[in-house]
Amino acid sequence: MTYQAPLKDMLFVMEHLAGLDGIAALPGFEDHGRETAEAVLEESAKFCEGVVAPLNVPGDKNPSSWKEGEVSTTPGFKQAFEQFAAGGWQGVVHPVEHGGQGLPKLIATACMEMLHAANLSFALCPMLTDGAIEALLTAGSDTLKQLYLEKMISGQWTGTMNLTEPQAGSDLAAVRTRAERQDDGSYKLFGTKIFITYGEHDMAENIVHLVLARVPGAPEGVKGISLFVVPKFLVRPDGSLGERNDAHCISIEHKLGIKASPTAVLQFGEHGGAIGQLVGEENRGLETMFIMMNAARFAVGMQGIAVSDRAYQQAVAFARLRLQSRDLAGSAGPVAIIEHPDVKRMLLTMRALTEGERALAYVAAAASDLAHHAPDAERRAQHQALYDYLVPVVKGFSTELAVNVTSLGVQVHGGMGFIEETGAAQHYRDARILSIYEGTTAIQANDLVGRKTLRDGGAMARQLCAWVASTEEDLAVHGEPECALMRAALTPARQALEAVVEHVLAHGKTAPKAVYAGAVNYLLLAGYVLCGWQMARALMVALEKRNEDPAFYEAKVHTAVFYAQSLLPLADALASAVVNAGANTQAMPAELF
Repeated sequence: MTYQAPLKDMLFVMEHLAGLDGIAALPGFEDHGRETAEAVLEESAKFCEGVVAPLNVPGDKNPSSWKEGEVSTTPGFKQAFEQFAAGGWQGVVHPVEHGGQGLPKLIATACMEMLHAANLSFALCPMLTDGAIEALLTAGSDTLKQLYLEKMISGQWTGTMNLTEPQAGSDLAAVRTRAERQDDGSYKLFGTKIFITYGEHDMAENIVHLVLARVPGAPEGVKGISLFVVPKFLVRPDGSLGERNDAHCISIEHKLGIKASPTAVLQFGEHGGAIGQLVGEENRGLETMFIMMNAARFAVGMQGIAVSDRAYQQAVAFARLRLQSRDLAGSAGPVAIIEHPDVKRMLLTMRALTEGERALAYVAAAASDLAHHAPDAERRAQHQALYDYLVPVVKGFSTELAVNVTSLGVQVHGGMGFIEETGAAQHYRDARILSIYEGTTAIQANDLVGRKTLRDGGAMARQLCAWVASTEEDLAVHGEPECALMRAALTPARQALEAVVEHVLAHGKTAPKAVYAGAVNYLLLAGYVLCGWQMARALMVALEKRNEDPAFYEAKVHTAVFYAQSLLPLADALASAVVNAGANTQAMPAELF
């Protein structure tokens, strides 16, 4: 089954939930309203559906390969990436002064979703390049910006993020790659990095590695980490390529999913030292790397939404065609399985989660635009705090639930879903990495507890709950039966979230292990409630517009009510687990496992 970008729902969310008109009123975005969004999304859909999506299955069956330090990507990837670059897609969100299009993150997010839905493995290369661009824009010197940004934004060069080492997984304090200062101001790097996405490939003429390392005499722990630009080919002062740098791929991994994306082991300095340039200040590299990581975490959340939508589309197409068993109402002969109650339940679960997650992510993208472009400083600060709170929720919730959604996709196919030829299994396998890389769900949850709830005394969490409560009042004013059903589910779910926020604030410092034992459930609870909030807002719009496009809006009404009745009730169970289970979890001695 081929991928079809859900343009109508994307534009609905952008316009009615994420506030596209308000984004278009910001300084610098005056020409980027509905008309621009529609035109850009339509072109993105053509490229993703026609060029990238057809390479998804071939990439799974014929993945990237390594030979003598060189990586060959799946046949067709190089040509597709050339078209991607030629179309200006790498630069959609990046500044015009460096060759980008300067579009709002809100519009770019929809393009990002399409690319990931079309082909997760392919989309990882531009995703990591985006993060490297953001890091250089924020902390790079004028010289580094001049040498690298235009070629990266054009897609001529790609970028990577080098954190993990064999002895240092998520614990960056254990990074041991060293960087030695040279008389000319450069550094020579020595060390090994693992799990480097697109660390070596044949799709671009240069690869710009951003590498964490320690300089001599650096403090121990994360406070002693610096960040360096280490290109595959050295770059001359005029921007042309020089000799091969001492950064080499010594192998690539064999993986459960995203097989076409080469995951490299990189060796720096095996032949005298890999030459790099410092980004920002010594010993402050982690601050800059967090810019890349935050961009990547939001993008991985979009991957979860994208693969969920792809799996949903395939499951619906299969359920329409597969004839099996009689209808429970008593019709003669087999019917399409989409008529069976439990298949409808599975499909509605897949659809409701995907739509809710998309809406929350687009609201987060709009908050980022406001945080960077709103003329009022107080407004910028509030939207930055909102975006910061939502990033771990978007990443953690959307990727955890992507595993569930793609698993349901396999289940809808029945036995055929377990057969590789249908393609349902690929979505399931591809989705499994999403809750692991760029910070596991537990890392996102710890961030939500520590940096996003405890640090500001729960201010943003409480503000979000207040906004949800305001939506509940709007539902009461609307008065339709569907709004009453939604309000009856949303109110206790929001109250459950409020109770957990207060529990975290009350015990986060006095009983941290017990609180952090419930962190993932807190994140999932926030995800269910905040996505439900967006579904409630969507419901009210759909009811008002149901006569304009009956099929589209009627489906949104049914989906929202399903979310209210089937998914929001999970909030109480999650809240109970957070409040009550943490202490016992910590009481279990390690030796008893």
